[in-house]
Amino acid sequence: MRFAIALLALLVAACSRPVPEGMTLLTYATPYAPSHPFSRADIRWMEYVHKQSGGTLRIRPLWSGAVLSSDMSMEELRHGVADIGLVTPIYVRGGTHLIRTQSGFYSGVSGFENQVALYRCLERTLPQIGRELAGLRVLAVQGGDNPGIITRDRPVERIEQLRGMRIRAPVELLSLLETLGADPVNLPMGEVYSAMAKGVIDGVIAPPDTFRAMHFADVANFYTALTVPRGAYPARAMSEQAWDGLSEEHRDLLLRSTRVWEAALAAEIALAAQSGMEEALANGVTVFAVPAEEQRRFDALYLRQAAASAAELAAFGIDGEQAFKTARASITRDGISCSRGI
Repeated sequence: MRFAIALLALLVAACSRPVPEGMTLLTYATPYAPSHPFSRADIRWMEYVHKQSGGTLRIRPLWSGAVLSSDMSMEELRHGVADIGLVTPIYVRGGTHLIRTQSGFYSGVSGFENQVALYRCLERTLPQIGRELAGLRVLAVQGGDNPGIITRDRPVERIEQLRGMRIRAPVELLSLLETLGADPVNLPMGEVYSAMAKGVIDGVIAPPDTFRAMHFADVANFYTALTVPRGAYPARAMSEQAWDGLSEEHRDLLLRSTRVWEAALAAEIALAAQSGMEEALANGVTVFAVPAEEQRRFDALYLRQAAASAAELAAFGIDGEQAFKTARASITRDGISCSRGI
């Protein structure tokens, strides 16, 4: 964390004196604190950029939601609120219809690398994704650990027990949870702890890392190890205006840094999942396994809903059915093969 402290010192210093000649200073905004797993990966990326540039390119972090919001982050970046930021297109209320929906196409995909590979396959083959990202340069794509069901007071041993429960879930699960009789909501993750503590919601679809990273072990009593598919999405981006203002050398460095950032995210997420489950068990959270038959039933419902959501994109002039077929044809036993069925 010494580098984080140094970067924060740079922020204070930059307010009182100009940037030294020959140095380019970019701002990076995130809703998370420096201690969060995502931020630890961000810091590793900043270290890489600083070292590889020989000190000529530095990143000034703006932590803890001081600048960007969860639901407007992409638009705020486009307007120059920060140069680079953590973006969450799956929470954006409009303009990212395909990016949000494709995150529900990942049933059967396991592992961060395969999640990212499938997203990049779709990005290459579906021009609509590029249109939804207009004005931004994506610097990192993020997958994650598969979520389960975290609940406050009511255990969930079978999916029928979700009936009547108010559950925070990603957008691709909202219709499925409604089908199961639940009352799903799609509020930002930063608001979940408070909502669970107050009893506003009964639970959340989230991976085990949140027991520690988001302190859910303080407000939850049960975890159901249902494997909920997890999609990838562009999660770190830079405004095109800021990108165009960089030297060719710095643009090349940022392009190379993508693999470093994604590898750091994958490593930090894996560590966080392990420590999160340890935190849950230490705090007395009861963990339920899911019978294979129940998991297969959920998977079938999930895929059926994904296909229905893809078809609904036609209302926005988007060929979601083709996007769904492309995704499903790209998933093989050995991983992701982008050329299959396309």
